[in-house]
Amino acid sequence: MSSGWETVLLKVDGAVATITLNRPDAINAYNIQMRDDLWDVLGAIDDMPDVRAVVINGAGERGFCAGADLTEFGTAPSPDVARQVRWERDVFGRLTKLDAATVVALHGHVIGSGLEIAMLCDIRVAADNCRFRMPETQYGLIPAATGTQSLPRHIRHGRSLDLLLSGRVINTNEALKMGLVQRTVSRENLDRYSHDLAIELAALDSTVIERVRRLVSDAIDMPVSQARQIELKWSRSAQTGSQS
Repeated sequence: MSSGWETVLLKVDGAVATITLNRPDAINAYNIQMRDDLWDVLGAIDDMPDVRAVVINGAGERGFCAGADLTEFGTAPSPDVARQVRWERDVFGRLTKLDAATVVALHGHVIGSGLEIAMLCDIRVAADNCRFRMPETQYGLIPAATGTQSLPRHIRHGRSLDLLLSGRVINTNEALKMGLVQRTVSRENLDRYSHDLAIELAALDSTVIERVRRLVSDAIDMPVSQARQIELKWSRSAQTGSQS
């Protein structure tokens, strides 16, 4: 791994880039420095036209990401101010706008903003030792990194409320059953599986990937008949090789 950033590692292998959250002593908790580093790394990937797929993972054996770094809360006038500072750069928006397909490799603790990062990726691969949780309400807070919006788009309304309001922990098997993750593997095979999946995605036509993503995302907020017309238009243009 090579990196010019303090909390994030970046490795580019052909058409696949791997981003590693690199604060293992803090279970890769999301802090202001990581916000800035991820902003820069995602921007760098955007400037790499040969990168067609991205894997995001977490360093260390304890987990992918333990959520927001609560130690920073004590250095701000209030928790609300601490959270506002952390979101001043829209890292989450930049992640969703990547041209490259995204795979997230999850293990151990996947908490709060760590889960929110995962939900913004195209495919979520979970090791068999994951522990998922959205604990914000237990601190009198509301998730601020799309959690209340992403969860209902991946799992049912009632299940979203259950996780958001109770803050309870779920394991990999339950996450798979409810659709929170799409694939599961053993912990020892997680990195290789996720990288191989990214290689498969990188071989796809980038225009097709971008249009399928938009169709799936936009269909949630528009009538089926309208979404169907867009699907038909883009399907025909793909067949004829048109970029319009």
